[in-house]
Amino acid sequence: MRWWTLPVLAIVAWFVYTLTPLYALYGLARDVQAGDVEAVERRVNFRTLRLSLVRQATATVRSAMAADPSLDSRERQRLNDAATGIALALAESLVTAKTVTDLLDDGWPEGLEGPRPDRVARPRGLRVDGIGSLIRFYLASEMRGFRTVVMAAPPDAPRADQLRLRLRLRGTTWRLIDLEVTESLRDRFAQKLAKALARVRSGDRGEPRGEPRPPAAPPVTPPGGEP
Repeated sequence: MRWWTLPVLAIVAWFVYTLTPLYALYGLARDVQAGDVEAVERRVNFRTLRLSLVRQATATVRSAMAADPSLDSRERQRLNDAATGIALALAESLVTAKTVTDLLDDGWPEGLEGPRPDRVARPRGLRVDGIGSLIRFYLASEMRGFRTVVMAAPPDAPRADQLRLRLRLRGTTWRLIDLEVTESLRDRFAQKLAKALARVRSGDRGEPRGEPRPPAAPPVTPPGGEP
């Protein structure tokens, strides 16, 4: 055996290994296009996906709060804690097998309130139409160590309009564990979170000005007794 045989075999083995997440991505895209929610559910870790959405939404809101000079450090910390709790509740309701399938299908979950922004009016989700699509996904993929890979969908779209899928190898199966949503979708989630926080702040201030409480009724003294 020549000295260069082992390095060449190692390179070939690594190249073949980097193709395996591409096969998993193709299977996920096929299930999404078929609308097979149960099959998609088997390929996704929803716990880590919900935590990912919480992290993305709260990061946007915290940046806005950090730039608000009217908040002192104690109130900012309290609102940060409230934002995390509210975001967790929103993620529980928004990140389901059905909404994830809708999101991967055309880049926007159908159950989300409000109209779809103009910039994502055209369907731009996870689409694998042939060998050319697979090659573009492969060239745009990023291996993160031995067990994690990040792929962008669509691979040729601007970064702000891409879904970035993080797959991790568990046993012999690649599963979707993280999903970085598009800029428009992240802003929509942050708006829902900001509205909920605004209700928290208004509740802390008490009743709005201009609407005083009605005066308390005077005590009624029973005949011949004390009030």
